[in-house]
Amino acid sequence: MKALRLNGTPAAPILRLEEIPAPSPGDNEVLIRLFAAAVTPTELGWYPTTHTRDGAPRTGAVPGHEFSGIVEATGRNVAALVAGTPVFGMNDWFADGASAEYCLALPDHLAHKPASLSHEAAATVPISALTAWQGLFDRAHVQRGERILIHGGGGAVGLFAVQLAHRAGAHVIATASAPSHTLLRELGADELIDYHATGFEDVVSSVDVVFDTVGGETLSRSWPLLLNSDRLVTIASEGERDPRAQRAFFIVEPHRAQLEQVAALLDRGELRTFIKNVYTLENGAEAYTAPSAGYGKNVVSICPEDRNSSPKEAE
Repeated sequence: MKALRLNGTPAAPILRLEEIPAPSPGDNEVLIRLFAAAVTPTELGWYPTTHTRDGAPRTGAVPGHEFSGIVEATGRNVAALVAGTPVFGMNDWFADGASAEYCLALPDHLAHKPASLSHEAAATVPISALTAWQGLFDRAHVQRGERILIHGGGGAVGLFAVQLAHRAGAHVIATASAPSHTLLRELGADELIDYHATGFEDVVSSVDVVFDTVGGETLSRSWPLLLNSDRLVTIASEGERDPRAQRAFFIVEPHRAQLEQVAALLDRGELRTFIKNVYTLENGAEAYTAPSAGYGKNVVSICPEDRNSSPKEAE
């Protein structure tokens, strides 16, 4: 199969399109024929991308761990999914990812693809939506009427966090650059702060929850605003020495039931997802180095001629 593989060094990563053996599913695995994979540029430097699970250096990793496609084959112990089923989801960080024609995943890491979305749009959802869901509800336990400050509201996770917090009945305050403000108001933000022009701590106080996607000084300046310091969650404080930040940090986990709920919300039009640009597998390396301006995710589209078009693209 064709796949983008990581070459070079951690300091200077290079992605090349190569021919590699297609994987075969183990007894408890699902083989996915991939139609689209979403891009997280920082993934090229992640520990699981550059190291094996036992800590040895890793070479030739295939990036892209959220995707959309169809079930090609299943292991003998997999009964919940059958060949031909459209699915979207995630796979293990240490496994080869989805910037390829096929990848492997566990059944519990997959859900039925939203029928209303194209494969490209569906691929932008799993990591960002599940991160927002788990941070808001599993960790911060956001309730109706509470005030939540979301840092990085215009980012991939922030867009979902704003929508889900608003849908839960919270009063949503988001930091974001000014060009994102109109969209974020449409998605449910009640207050918006242009972090280029205003220090958020100068205009915000007494919030119930902080959802941080930025880290650094933004995170450290957020603690005094909280009514309860246990209700800060962050996805950007890995390596922080502050014990509070270490407790607040989490990494998203695959969760089939949550992803099915997200898919239902997308199909009902209660959530929206966004594509920035679409690349082919042949020029997919460019998706990892493209400018970061604008909202939405870059997507690698794989073998689009081999499938029927879905009825609705992401906005």
